[in-house]
Amino acid sequence: MSFMKTALPISLLALVISVGDAAAGELKPDAINAASIASIKADKRSSEDPDPAIIRLQVLLDRAGASPGVIDGLAGENVNKAVAGFEAMNGLPVDGRPDAEVVSRLEGVAPIVESYVVSPEDAKGLVDRIPEDYGEKARMQSLGYTSVAEKLSERFHMGIDLVNALNPASQFAPGDTVWVVNPGPPREGKVKRIEADRKTGQVLAYAEDGALLAVYPATIGSEDNPAPSGKHKVKGVARMPVYRYDPKLNFKQGKNDKVLTIPKGPNGPVGTVWIDLTEPTYGIHGTPEPKLIDKVGSHGCVRLTNWDVEELAAMVKPGVLVDFVNRSSAAPK
Repeated sequence: MSFMKTALPISLLALVISVGDAAAGELKPDAINAASIASIKADKRSSEDPDPAIIRLQVLLDRAGASPGVIDGLAGENVNKAVAGFEAMNGLPVDGRPDAEVVSRLEGVAPIVESYVVSPEDAKGLVDRIPEDYGEKARMQSLGYTSVAEKLSERFHMGIDLVNALNPASQFAPGDTVWVVNPGPPREGKVKRIEADRKTGQVLAYAEDGALLAVYPATIGSEDNPAPSGKHKVKGVARMPVYRYDPKLNFKQGKNDKVLTIPKGPNGPVGTVWIDLTEPTYGIHGTPEPKLIDKVGSHGCVRLTNWDVEELAAMVKPGVLVDFVNRSSAAPK
């Protein structure tokens, strides 16, 4: 089967990955760097606490172009989908399980957790809070990060809880040394075709030769506001976009019934990037809430984490095909 026809599994999205009890609760950098993803089991329930081996697996998948979304050390659907994506990218049988072949291809020698010194620049551009109401948002100058920890969490693809758990005593002040994961450099290449798979909740980016370049977990519309169907094209890319809220064209938020211009920023409604599609009002964009990717519906668009959509945007140009599909729920046995 060619990459162009590889269907990522759906039924295995419910597969829960967990590790043995011995690793539970270990969140010291040395424990994460020494963790073995070969110890991960696919037949046990995951803990509510971040697990060193899952953190390691998520980072290695991210480095390989199979994004797990937020790196949080928690097992779940986005981890399983990332494993399945990695298998598809490497011509392996697609079952979403981190078996011996997956482990051998993923493992490397680069440390997973590294130290980072907070810079003065990291503390700039912060805002006190992000209001829920769009009318209040429209009155702000920008929708920046609310803390240094939040800024670092996005830069290093981490959940904010994991950042805090690795640095429980840090004030994240300039000059402080903190622990972060190293997800590696952004994926590079030229994307020829994008698939937005509503069934699996994934965006798949293909090269001109049909090779699968990258896979991202995605929120693709919702029951009330479905994504478009069929084939469309990339019209353009806007970085740090403002958001034009029009209740007549988009959706009704709160009591706002007038057109509003929401300022730019990573905590804006569409995050840090808007990939405009030829289908009017629809696009592929970022999000202010990365942990909710493929867990809470969108207003019809395709939502990725800010770092994933930034990576994708760097690989696309106007004219790239975007195909909205619904793959079969039948997974390979």
